Amino acid sequence: MKPRIKLAEITVGDGNSLALLEHDDAFAISFNGSELMHSKASASEKMLGTLGVARLNKESEARVLVGGLGLGYTLRYALKSLGPPAIVEMVEIFPEVLDWYREYLEPLNGPILSDSRVKATNGDVARRILKAKPNTYDAILLDTDNGPIPLVDKSNKMLYSYMGVRAVKAALKPNGRVVYWSAGKDDRFEGRLKSAGFTVKGI
Repeated sequence: MKPRIKLAEITVGDGNSLALLEHDDAFAISFNGSELMHSKASASEKMLGTLGVARLNKESEARVLVGGLGLGYTLRYALKSLGPPAIVEMVEIFPEVLDWYREYLEPLNGPILSDSRVKATNGDVARRILKAKPNTYDAILLDTDNGPIPLVDKSNKMLYSYMGVRAVKAALKPNGRVVYWSAGKDDRFEGRLKSAGFTVKGI
């Protein structure tokens, strides 16, 4: 039986551990030893990327914001549905995760960070949204944490607050779409979305 190999590890927040692991050609990212994502259980990330841009015309100059790189599935599946004129801003809060992708994870989803449509940056996607001009994005895809109760980074909590939801609404173009990844249903968060004028559909 092949051993699980820790390829890289960083300390985040108040001494928490974020690690990249490999086992038998599969990859996982863990937080304090608990698995956050795994390359053999990526259906939700693929769906997030696909649904987020499903209504966009491939010939349009769509502008899409992706928060969180992870193992790259959300970004890859968004790119599969977008045409050459699109611009995809990919914002990852931990620069090391960008490095992990380039060094270890490209075999999973290809050189997506080098795609001519992608502008990959290290930063806080919540701040990017707050600073965005109104009607900037056709779609916003947020795979930033565990959901409305953040696990990895406390600053992500703003994304799910009333202020954050209203900022997302303002940053989207008319008929724009936001897709959030969440570990489970959260009625209070759904209420915030509806209060901001969103039609909510859980999948």
